Amino acid sequence: MIQAASIRAIEAELRTLSEAAALPGEPTTLRTRVLTHIAWVPPEWEQAARRVLDGLGDRHPSRTILLLPDPASDRDELDADVDLRCFVQGGPNRSVCSEVVTIWLRGRTAAAPASVVQPLLVSDLPVFLRWRGPLPFGEPQLEQLLEVVDRLVVDSSEWPGPEAGDRRLASLLDRVIVSDMAWARIEPWRRALAALWPGVADAERLAVRGPRADGVLLAHWLGARLRRCVDLERVDADAIDEVCVDGARVDADRPPPATPSAQLSDQLEIFSRDRIYEETVRSFGG
Repeated sequence: MIQAASIRAIEAELRTLSEAAALPGEPTTLRTRVLTHIAWVPPEWEQAARRVLDGLGDRHPSRTILLLPDPASDRDELDADVDLRCFVQGGPNRSVCSEVVTIWLRGRTAAAPASVVQPLLVSDLPVFLRWRGPLPFGEPQLEQLLEVVDRLVVDSSEWPGPEAGDRRLASLLDRVIVSDMAWARIEPWRRALAALWPGVADAERLAVRGPRADGVLLAHWLGARLRRCVDLERVDADAIDEVCVDGARVDADRPPPATPSAQLSDQLEIFSRDRIYEETVRSFGG
């Protein structure tokens, strides 16, 4: 760990690791970065975030900047750890490496993350921000990072009130491309419901056995498509395993459950807006 780190010290450590990975006689190393991946990770989400990062493997060669805010610290400085993670690809003598920069934002530095990450962004590549936990709308941490990223990735199942979170999320849609992993999880059910058209046109009630965030999004998606409110009845479960429309069960072709790493990896491959998702989020406003 680099204590009381500066951006210059972090950049120097990145160069040192890069040069070491390219030593003569070592496997050919490819550093074909495709994006910069920033993760804002409050303490209660750190273990989960590290597990997700460990599972990303070589699918997205990138520079990952893991931001660990510690506003309660009596030190107003940065601590950092820099790592180069290499994976064999295309044969035993070729590897792909990703850079992982972990930064602890101590004290008042936790309120100014953009000034930390901006010099570390890889120029001319898209920048993704994975925000763990509820979004602190209007707070400087979120506001600053939204100014330097191209896409915001959330999981509304991490919010204590997904309805309220989606209602406020609508205010960000004109500033940044947003995606919700809960939206991706309900795709098989959206396809199955859409396949019932026009029989579903008069639907009034949706019954879901599954997580609150996923069920709420599914009901609002159907309501947005029908241009009216659809009532939701829900029984809690770890994943949606049953959906009924006005008492009639819906059959969906569901793939095996994806790991959290695979869910994030899928989002890191999406660069365009999802207008149907945005319309669904805006439907929470009224």
